Amino acid sequence: MKTFGNNISDRQLLIKKSAFFIGPVVSIAIIIFADLDPARPETSRMAAVAFLMAAWWITEAIPLAATALLPVALFPLLGIMEGKKVAPLYINHVIFLFTGGFIVALAMQKWDLHKRMALKIILLIGISPRRILFGFMAASFFLSMWISNTATTMMMMPIVIAIIVKFDESTDAETVRRFSAALLLGVAYSASIGGIATLIGTPPNLSFARIYSIYFPNAHEITFAGWFAFALPLSSAFFIVVWGILTLLFCSSEKDFMVDRQNLINEYKKLGAPSFEEKAVLTLFLIMAFLWLTRSGINIGSFSIPGWSYLLKTPKYVDDGTVAIAIALILFLIPSKRSASGKIMDWETAVKLPWGIILLFGGGFALAGGFKSSGLAMWIGGRMTGLSEINPLILVAIICITVTFLTEVTSNTATTEMLLPVLAGLSVAINVNPLLLMIPATLSASCAFMLPVATPPNAIIFGTGRIKIHEMARTGIFLNLIGVALISIYISVIGVKFL
Repeated sequence: MKTFGNNISDRQLLIKKSAFFIGPVVSIAIIIFADLDPARPETSRMAAVAFLMAAWWITEAIPLAATALLPVALFPLLGIMEGKKVAPLYINHVIFLFTGGFIVALAMQKWDLHKRMALKIILLIGISPRRILFGFMAASFFLSMWISNTATTMMMMPIVIAIIVKFDESTDAETVRRFSAALLLGVAYSASIGGIATLIGTPPNLSFARIYSIYFPNAHEITFAGWFAFALPLSSAFFIVVWGILTLLFCSSEKDFMVDRQNLINEYKKLGAPSFEEKAVLTLFLIMAFLWLTRSGINIGSFSIPGWSYLLKTPKYVDDGTVAIAIALILFLIPSKRSASGKIMDWETAVKLPWGIILLFGGGFALAGGFKSSGLAMWIGGRMTGLSEINPLILVAIICITVTFLTEVTSNTATTEMLLPVLAGLSVAINVNPLLLMIPATLSASCAFMLPVATPPNAIIFGTGRIKIHEMARTGIFLNLIGVALISIYISVIGVKFL
């Protein structure tokens, strides 16, 4: 008899095979029979490509990165965009921001700096169950601002499992099971929430920054500092809410048990004294964060502090990608006696960059460019002008709910890159600030907590075998709805004035 897991796998395989054939057939039908805009035949062709990419991205009929390359071939062949205009969309300052930031993150992992930071945070916060949960979540929340939520969760797992195993030796099984669920869910959820706070924290944020610049080139740049000032209060509030809910659900018993502080101290001692390499990477990491935060200055109402880029003759030439790559390059220059290459960073480590994600970014940017150049975004927006009669708070809530639950079964990056061009066109059609529609969608893409397939952190903790899918789903659906409410209220009350 087949297991439930096998049934799911068989069903997913059937969906993939169906989408592999149905996607191209429907796309060809759109090209032949649809005539969305008689004056611009490329609008219908773009709709066909968008459908094919959406179908293959959602079902992963072929690898996500492979689907992302479709515009390079199809846009020129179908007369949507010139090949020489499509290719540059795959390499831009956002890609280099991600690349430089990830190289620094790889250096942190290479020299175990990330483990030292996480353990230190936990030891400083305390060792009661509630404090331990807060400590692990705070460490994940902070680290995921600067390195990917996937890397953060992977890094935290050995420490979490070590703590759980220690519990098994001295605590009853049911108590350990419940607290294990709290720890695992807390790490995964806080990694996703922490990524919201910075532009590099999660892929949808970077996708938004680039797509917004494509559609509104004359608008103010979405800077690292501006996004941080806007998103940190929201992500911090969400973090506290999630910690409170997990504490209520899994750590509500007054019969608290204490975690062996010595176990954490021993883990920390195993790292030894901070090495020269750790100190160098930490210094560069802090410099990079400082330069990102201060490049464009801080503007809050009438209060303004100019950024360091204004000391240059051409301040507009410098962006956050410039900073990321400059710091990453320095890592290849600093000597190290402990490295086979003789430098703190080597290319053998750097090639571990998630190239598939980089191509996925590029495909999303190309899709956005196609939506704009073909007129498809404006065509869709024109058909949705009736939404202008809806209360803005309700409209934002609808967007948040749609993206949140769609992301449960699709790639959050792919979902964001498919929907943001549509929302950009809608904002123009109904004459509202595009940020008021695009930002809620971007934020909601990182707030899927129900299913293992929703985000990499969810999948990682589910893979430990210590969390039940019903526990994740039961907790996650509640948090999904809270996320929708928080984002909707925050956008309605605070708006986008920090950006």
